[in-house]
Amino acid sequence: MQPAAPGLPDPPRAAATVVLLRDSTAGPEVLLLRRHAQASNMAGVYVFPGGKLDADDATLDADTHLDQPHATLHANLNEPDTHSATAAGLYVAALREALEECGLLLAEPLGGTSAVNATRARAMLREGQPFAQVLGALQLRLQTRQLAPWSRWVTPLAPTMGTRRFDTRFFVAQAPADQTALHDNEETTDSVWLAPRAALEQYRDGRIDLAPPQIMSLAHLARHASVASVLDAARRQPPPLILPEPFDHGGVRVLCYPGDAMHPVRERALPGPTRLHYHARRFTPEDGFEALFR
Repeated sequence: MQPAAPGLPDPPRAAATVVLLRDSTAGPEVLLLRRHAQASNMAGVYVFPGGKLDADDATLDADTHLDQPHATLHANLNEPDTHSATAAGLYVAALREALEECGLLLAEPLGGTSAVNATRARAMLREGQPFAQVLGALQLRLQTRQLAPWSRWVTPLAPTMGTRRFDTRFFVAQAPADQTALHDNEETTDSVWLAPRAALEQYRDGRIDLAPPQIMSLAHLARHASVASVLDAARRQPPPLILPEPFDHGGVRVLCYPGDAMHPVRERALPGPTRLHYHARRFTPEDGFEALFR
């Protein structure tokens, strides 16, 4: 995990990710997947399930395949300048990527079908069948109501990790209790449920690698005592737009966030620290690890 060399500006690609949560006796846990060590971007890093928006994601028929109309999804995303079909497509992309990468399908059966066969749906996708065709064959409708917009992250012009830029919408959702999450052994090679703070402690100790959006998101999630609390918070306010501003300070790479003195946006978008320092192959607040939770 090395800082990326500055290059020509690359327009960010639209993407979606879903933070899948479940309750435990110690509080909420989040699903993390380890990207393949040979991946072209973010190799070996633990991430939430997600990926870029595909053209077909925005073409699913709302009446047939979605539980909410495009207009409702567009309004919930709170992006007036984004086309309504694209907004709906971002929800679809998040749900499709969750199925592809970890085998969880947030959908409901139609007609006489009695259950959601996520295993079969995932196999059909891996065979190359379009998502709409999979849903039609299995008589399923996507549960977009289960997704709550959480945040929107845009990769800086000079990325600190990787080389590609993304405009990623983060959603939060409760994982289906009757399905089992498992990495695909292609794009991802490990899957783990961890409490947000435990994940950050493993990162601090060098046991896993995380990217800044995951670090800040996990620190945010660590402030909640249940999945219901996370979902309620997400539905009470529009998702913040986060465009990190990188700069160098004394030879150290620094990422600052809205509300920081070095960021053009003066209003805070997230709880916790407003900047992370990249040092010794780790992103940490300048005031130490515990600053993530203050």
